[in-house]
Amino acid sequence: MLPAPPRAGALMRAPNMKENPMHFITSALARAGRVARGRARMLASVAVLAAAAALALPAHADAIRVGGKNFTEQLILSSMTTQYLQAKGFTTELTAGLGSTLMRQAMESGQLDVVWDYTGTALIVFNKVEEKLGAEESYARVKTLDAARGLMWLDASGINNTYALAMPRKRAEAAGVTTLSAFAEKMRAAGENTAHPFAVDMEFAARPDGLEPLKARYQLPFSRRDVIQLDPGLVYTALKNDQVELGLVYTTDGRVKGFDLVLLEDDQHFFPAYNAVPVVRKATLQAHPELAGLLNALSAKLDNAAMTEMNYKVDIDQQPADKVAQEFLRGHGLI
Repeated sequence: MLPAPPRAGALMRAPNMKENPMHFITSALARAGRVARGRARMLASVAVLAAAAALALPAHADAIRVGGKNFTEQLILSSMTTQYLQAKGFTTELTAGLGSTLMRQAMESGQLDVVWDYTGTALIVFNKVEEKLGAEESYARVKTLDAARGLMWLDASGINNTYALAMPRKRAEAAGVTTLSAFAEKMRAAGENTAHPFAVDMEFAARPDGLEPLKARYQLPFSRRDVIQLDPGLVYTALKNDQVELGLVYTTDGRVKGFDLVLLEDDQHFFPAYNAVPVVRKATLQAHPELAGLLNALSAKLDNAAMTEMNYKVDIDQQPADKVAQEFLRGHGLI
C-alpha cells in the first residue's frame, strides 16, 4: 500500500540519507535543478518560437539557408557551416534553435537548404526503421531513403553522438573496467546485495528499446532500487558529484570532459549510431554543385574528440559558439 500523502499545510519530512540513499540523491538533485530547469525551459521555448518565426520570413534570393537544432553541438555546427560558406563566397542565412521535427519539416518543405543531422535520428524517427544496423549500414540506408525525399546526405563525419554509459573516473579506475561487458561481469560477481546506483533519463527508462533491452543484452542485474530516473542534465550532475556509479550520457557532450567522466565501450554494439552528416536539399545541390565538395571537406575534419572539445568550450568555459566554430575553421585551414 502506498503511504498516505501529507496533510494540507503539513511540512514533508526531509529524506534521510541513511534510511533511503536513492531517494535522498533523487530529492537533492531535483531540488537543485528545479529552478534551473524552469528557466531553461522558458528560454528554450522562446528560442524555438523565434526560430520558427525566422523560417516564416522571406529569404534572400541567392542565400544558402542553414538550419540548426536547439542544443550546443548543433549551434556550433550550424554556425561553423555558415561562417565556412561565407568565407567561400556564399551568401548565407542562419536559423538556429529549431526542434528536430521542425528542422526536418523545414528541409522537406524547402525552407532550409543545409543542415547537420544524425543518422540514428533520421532512420528511427523520420523513416521508422527499427531494425538494429551498424554505423555504415545506417548511413547507407538513410542516404537512400532520404534521397527519395530530395534530401541528399553527403559524407559522414567522424562525430557519433550516440548514447553511452559513463562512470566517474575514480570509480572506473578503481573497478578496472573499460567496457560494458566488463562492468556487467564485475556487477554480477559482486552479488545482489551490492548497490549500483545508475542514473538514467526518464525517457530512456520507459522506452521499449531502452533500459530493459540494455539490461538484457549485457545481463546487467540492476534492481529497481539501483535505477534513478532524472532529467538528462541532472544525470551529469549526479556523476560529477559521485552520487551514482553509472549514468546514461551522450558521447560528445562537453560535460564528459568537464566532469572527468569515463565512457564505457559499448562492446556489444547495443546503441545505434548517430553520426553527424551534412544534408543538402537536392534542388540546392543542383544549383550549387560545389557545395558537396566544400561540405565534405568540412565533414572530414570533424570527429568525436574535436566535437567534445568544442562542446566543452561552450558549455563549461562559457565561450560563444560562433567564436569556438571560427577557431576550429581557422585551426584546420578551412577559412
